[in-house]
Formats: sequence, C-alpha cells, structure tokens
Amino acid sequence: MLQISPTPFRSILILQTKFIGDIVLSSTLARNLQLEYPGVRIVFLCEARLASFVTAHGIASEVVAFRRAAMRGTPLERGRELYSMISKLRQFRFDLTIDLTDSKTSRIIVRFLNARTRIGYNPSERPLRWHERQPANLFARPFGFGEQHYLYRYLSPLESLGVALRVRAPSIRPLPLETARVQTLLDRHRLRPNGFIAVHAGASFHGRRWQPERFAAVIDTIARETGLDFVLVGGPDERRPAEQILAHAASPIVNLVGALSLETLLAVLQQARLFVGNESGPMHMAAAAGTPVVGLYGLTSPAIWGPVGVPSLALQPSMPCNCVAGSLCNPLDPSKACCVWRLGVEPVVAAVRQVLSRTQVELEHAV
Repeated sequence: MLQISPTPFRSILILQTKFIGDIVLSSTLARNLQLEYPGVRIVFLCEARLASFVTAHGIASEVVAFRRAAMRGTPLERGRELYSMISKLRQFRFDLTIDLTDSKTSRIIVRFLNARTRIGYNPSERPLRWHERQPANLFARPFGFGEQHYLYRYLSPLESLGVALRVRAPSIRPLPLETARVQTLLDRHRLRPNGFIAVHAGASFHGRRWQPERFAAVIDTIARETGLDFVLVGGPDERRPAEQILAHAASPIVNLVGALSLETLLAVLQQARLFVGNESGPMHMAAAAGTPVVGLYGLTSPAIWGPVGVPSLALQPSMPCNCVAGSLCNPLDPSKACCVWRLGVEPVVAAVRQVLSRTQVELEHAV
C-alpha cells in the first residue's frame, strides 16, 4: 500500500463530473480537506454550468470545466474536449487526485496527470473491463466510515488518507449579494421569508416526476390549512410540469422555474419554510442551505440518496413495485423507473404536516 507522506498536500484535484446534487454532497469532502490542509489549493473538474457555483461558494479554489454536450458528441468532439481538459489540468501539477466520478473517462484523465497520490475506489462502481487499467495507487472503500449513504462514498477518500471526519453534512450558504437579490424578489411577489414552501416538480427523466396534479392537490390542501405561500423552482427544461401544476391548482402560486441561476436558487431555498420535491439536485441544495425537506422517491433508496443534515422525511412506495408505467419504465435502473407515480396525495400531505410541526418550535425560537 502507498505510504502517505507527512508533508501536507498543496494542490488537490477532485474529479466530480456528475450533477449538482453530487457537487453538493462532494462539497463536504472538500471542506474536510480544507480543514485538514490549511491553504490547500483544491480544484474541481466539473461541468461548465456548475463552475461558478463551485467557486463562488468556496467549494474549490478553481475549476476546470468541461462541456457535457461535447462529451456526448462525435468521437472527434469527445477527443477534442478530453484533450482540452487534460491540457488545462496538467498545468496545475497536482500532488493528489481524488476520482469521485469513477468512470472510464475519469480514469484516463487521472492516468495522464500522474500525481504522486491518486485515490480511486476499490472495487469500482462498475467493474473494469479486461482492457481497462486502474491508475489509482491509494484506494477508497465504496462507502466509508461505516455508513451507506452516498455522501459517505464521497467522504470515503478521507479514510484512505487517514484524515479525521470533522464535517458530516453539506452546508452551503448563499452569497450576501444573492440574499439581497432574493429579498427584492420576495418583496416583488409579496412573499415572506419562512412564509412559503418551495416545490420542485422536475427531474431528469419523466418517470421520476411525481404527477403535477398531485403536487397541485398537496399545494391546495397545505395552503388552505396553513396560509403558507408556494413557489415553484426548477431549470429551464422543467417548465412543462410547472405549467401543469399551475393549471390544476386553485391556490395562487409564484412560478420561478427557469428564472434563477443556481446561486440565486440557493438563496431562495434558504428563505423557504420547507422544500417539497422529487429526488433531485435542488433537494440536496435545500438541505445544504438548512431548509427542511420532504423528498419523493421511486426506485432510488432514500437510505442511500436521502436529504442529510436537516429535519426531513423521504417517501417511497412499497417495494417491490407493481409497475404502473409498462414499457416506459426500466425496473432495473433507478434513473429510468416510474415507481414514484405510485405515491398518493395523502401520504405527502401528512409528511408535509409532520415536518412543519416538528420544525415549528425551532422556527419560533429563531424568531
């Protein structure tokens, strides 16, 4: 086994080429490394649209960004993008690389950087094929610190380094400029801080989106019972479910879908009384901002991907699932399964009531 030098690392690359929820969970690894190695230069390899979020919130000192569209393009486009990434990364002369992505492409990148210490997973999430080579010389367990949540997969490299776990949950607070911007936004829509519930009805796959008419039913019930307002959030490609909620709901709803940067979205989520939504990146952002969560899950296990660090409830239909989607659903792939459609309205209403009740005393003390 590689012997770790007592000399602190000066330049660390974290390869995290997945999505915003993964970035949020990975921020906990970065924070622990910053505490262990004061003054360390941490660089993230991440998707271009996430770069400003990563650096603005101090998750990394710098970012080398890639374009996902190019990596999904022609062989020539992929080759050019990969060459550009490696060329930029080699300029940093890293002494430690941590491959959280754990993919064929990320292993190729690590091999070309030749850092003194290279952390990878053993075993890999997907077994290496006969022609693939693992460039790591220090190995992390699939899940570290005796935990099974995916957060601890991203924290597992700390075990390999012998670094104590000081921070156990993501904590990302909005920038002061974004907080001020959101206060103006709330005033414009006559919303009070902690007086509204943020709802995210989007997801990467249609089958992972709980039905819009059911979101509308929950909104109408809770609005009638509590007087809380509701705000819809999400990306530009999630406008359709938001429009369907607006069409079905009787309550007034503020629709901010497609209107917010990630930095502004974080500030909106921090001001919310509660987040209700599908398993998603915004759900993890809300938890990192300190907002209670009600998460809606399908085939994905909440024990592995549930919100952490805040009061929360994660709802999942009973398993095994009686399929309701036919050929649309891939029952072996959580990212392409429609199990969340089996959740009824009443369990979600009950969960919202419960989390609101559990956090009311804490809210009153804060005021």
